[in-house]
Amino acid sequence: MDMPIDMQHQAMGYDRTATMFSPEGTILQVEYAQKTVRLGSSSIGIICSDGVVIIADKRMKDKLIVQKSANKVFEIDSHIIASAAGIVSDARVLIERAQLVAQQHRITYDSPIEPELVIKEMSNMKQQFTQYGGARPFGVSLMVAGIRAKKPELYTSDITGNYFSYHANAIGENDEKIREKLRENYKPELNIKKGVKLALDIFKEVQGKSFELERFEVVFIRNDDVELQRVTESELKEFMK
Repeated sequence: MDMPIDMQHQAMGYDRTATMFSPEGTILQVEYAQKTVRLGSSSIGIICSDGVVIIADKRMKDKLIVQKSANKVFEIDSHIIASAAGIVSDARVLIERAQLVAQQHRITYDSPIEPELVIKEMSNMKQQFTQYGGARPFGVSLMVAGIRAKKPELYTSDITGNYFSYHANAIGENDEKIREKLRENYKPELNIKKGVKLALDIFKEVQGKSFELERFEVVFIRNDDVELQRVTESELKEFMK
């Protein structure tokens, strides 16, 4: 009886290094890392008529944890935010690198960095770890949202280091189901309040009985303010009305 493809790969050692291609033309360590991302908590990013917003599932239920220490939406600069799905400690390394690049850009050019330059820097770093030996790929997908010239932008970077710009997107657990709902319901004229409600309605439908409003973190940036704002738990209930 023929051996399954996965077992053949393991027997031949194609999955023992991040730099070896399998006969099918894939890098197996990268594929394994992609599975890790799909086990991570979900985030939805939406470009709205008046700004951009990220809604992240913190998936933290332990009452002993200080909630402020378990943020899933990170500040890169006053006009750029990011969320991650997968191994959060991997994401922290990339986020800190992006924060440093953003501050260096301000000092060098006396102007805020463009969101695309931030996602490109992180994507380049992720790509390097799929090309050189002695290190594993970053087990994380990143979503970056920001304002450029009073216009909202949203980018997502995958395990391989590829990135694309989106009107709306999801990363993490049930990402394909969430994207399908976004394709059906997303409209460019949505404002931030309606965008947050859409995202929370999708989470409620996908998660079912496990849905709890307290586990979500919402951060948005308006086109005119160019300064991130975190939504409190009490304010979040208003978005659901």
